[in-house]
Amino acid sequence: MTTTTLRNYIGGAYQASTASETLENLNPATGQVLCRVELALAPEVERAIEAAQVGLATWSAMSGAERGRILYRAAQLLRARNRELAELEVADCGKPIQEAEVVDVASGADCIEYFAGLAPTIHGHHYGLKNAFAYTRREPLGICVGIGAWNYPLQIACWKSAPALACGNTIVMKPAEQTPLTALRVAELAREAGFPPGVINVVNGMGETTGAALVVHPDVDKIAFTGHVDTAKLIQKAAA
Repeated sequence: MTTTTLRNYIGGAYQASTASETLENLNPATGQVLCRVELALAPEVERAIEAAQVGLATWSAMSGAERGRILYRAAQLLRARNRELAELEVADCGKPIQEAEVVDVASGADCIEYFAGLAPTIHGHHYGLKNAFAYTRREPLGICVGIGAWNYPLQIACWKSAPALACGNTIVMKPAEQTPLTALRVAELAREAGFPPGVINVVNGMGETTGAALVVHPDVDKIAFTGHVDTAKLIQKAAA
């Protein structure tokens, strides 16, 4: 990421916001401005959901083995860029480099690799009856939303996206407004790994605007949230 202003990652590319609002992203150790981040308001949320719908048509039609291979390539890329991602995590949320390098990136890659192996095994069941049979089949839910916390942004992005993606869903991630950098970088690496456009989207903003627009959207099929209990209650109420 070489630009001083980061945009939202929608449909496999960075897209400019329709509004002029940005947020300063600070290094918590020094107070230095790392970059400015364009905020996703209602129009950007709508574009992200539309991109996820387009991506869903392609991604859900793939076999579990095909999805697993792409997930596995993403895990390999995370491991190959371990130091780069760890340094980005340190600058963004102020944790020790040892923790970021040994725990955060590695556990994120482990999670993706686990679900890469699980993807080809997802299937329904066959039930034999006297003169007939019944069967079940597993189908993707659709569009999932992941809302993360500030303290383990890369790890949470992997934990929320990998199981959804393995099952054929697409995802819109909203990282914590204080720590947006590694979720955006993971989305870039996912595109490099071979994910179709729209399968992984990242929108940035505050909970009361960006998050609120996501959780009430009628086309969102699942929400995964990590954060404060009070916020979780608000999300549950809004989503109901």
